[in-house]
Amino acid sequence: MQIRELSIPDVYEITPIQRGDDRGVFLEWYRHDLLEQAVGHSLTLRQGNTSVSKRGVVRGIHFADLPPGQAKYVTCPSGAVLDFAIDVRLGSPTFGQWDTVLLDDVDRRAIYLAEGLGHAFVALTENATVSYLVTDTYNPQREHAVNPLDEQIALRFPAELGEPLLSPKDLEAPSLAEAERLGLLPTYDDVRNWYSTLDADAADRRSIEDS
Repeated sequence: MQIRELSIPDVYEITPIQRGDDRGVFLEWYRHDLLEQAVGHSLTLRQGNTSVSKRGVVRGIHFADLPPGQAKYVTCPSGAVLDFAIDVRLGSPTFGQWDTVLLDDVDRRAIYLAEGLGHAFVALTENATVSYLVTDTYNPQREHAVNPLDEQIALRFPAELGEPLLSPKDLEAPSLAEAERLGLLPTYDDVRNWYSTLDADAADRRSIEDS
């Protein structure tokens, strides 16, 4: 598989190698060792989620408190979505910016988002199915949202989808500026310290395994 970092630090696009024959196709959609080489540590996976969305549905922008936060590894096994990684880390050089990856059942790409980053997607097809692995279980008291229609962030959805369909929770979520005033956003220093802790733990583990 090919792994490349996007314009938002700590976000990676993963493109698997697909091997097809007259029976169908085979691919590795997740490899902890290859991702560890790119990220600096492997993921401790604690939950797997799947959503099925109508065309035009927007889910997000969601993120979780650190520590431990919730890193995500996201793919779309059926249909297509436009997946967004939004930098909500105060003090980050790309704070308020975003990047996007097309996830679909053709190229079968995935996207990895480190802890502290905002995540959202818009369904481009009917019954778009998104599956994602996460590094912590869902905790509603530690989960937060920023309104995906916030003009400061200015996510761009395909015009042909029409009016975005949002849950009441996402529609009522604060703007990025309001979330900052409420003290909901992680800081870039805190998330970098957390990543360093994960990297150090991984280095210690590799050292023990090699000894």
